[in-house]
Amino acid sequence: MKKLLALTALLPAPALAASGPFFSLHNTNFVVLLAFILFIAVLFYYKVPGMLGGMLDKRAQTIQAELDEAKALREEAQTLLASYERKQKEVAEQADRIVAEAKREAEAAATQAKEDLKLSIARRLKGAEDQIASAEAGAVREIRDRAINVAIAAAAEVVASKTTAADQNGLIDDAIAQVKDKLH
Repeated sequence: MKKLLALTALLPAPALAASGPFFSLHNTNFVVLLAFILFIAVLFYYKVPGMLGGMLDKRAQTIQAELDEAKALREEAQTLLASYERKQKEVAEQADRIVAEAKREAEAAATQAKEDLKLSIARRLKGAEDQIASAEAGAVREIRDRAINVAIAAAAEVVASKTTAADQNGLIDDAIAQVKDKLH
């Protein structure tokens, strides 16, 4: 308790500063009260509360206008965002269509290239077969010609060795007669 009294002694006490009757100009509390009432009266006389209210209303209107403008800007931004998202979807769909079309074209080109390759291989095989057949026919002709030449030479030797000169002259005369009959 003693500590509490010591603390109150250290604290300034404006209420204890006044002495004497309350409604006296020597009483500081009364003077402060009169100054406060006079200050409030001056404020009301010059319509300060109305001006403050008007200023606050004006500030509220300004804030409301800014909020409305911000809301309008937000809606516009959302509209733009939706537009860009729609355009992005359209571009993505178009890109997908382009990729699909390119794949189809690539597959068609690959199929066409396979067909062209098959035709080219078939043509080359046919050409090679024709060359082989031609070479084979040439080889057969050459072998036949050689066989004929060898057979003629062998027959000539056999005929020459087994026939006499009179037989040979008779054979020549028969061959000339056959040629005459066939030509006329």
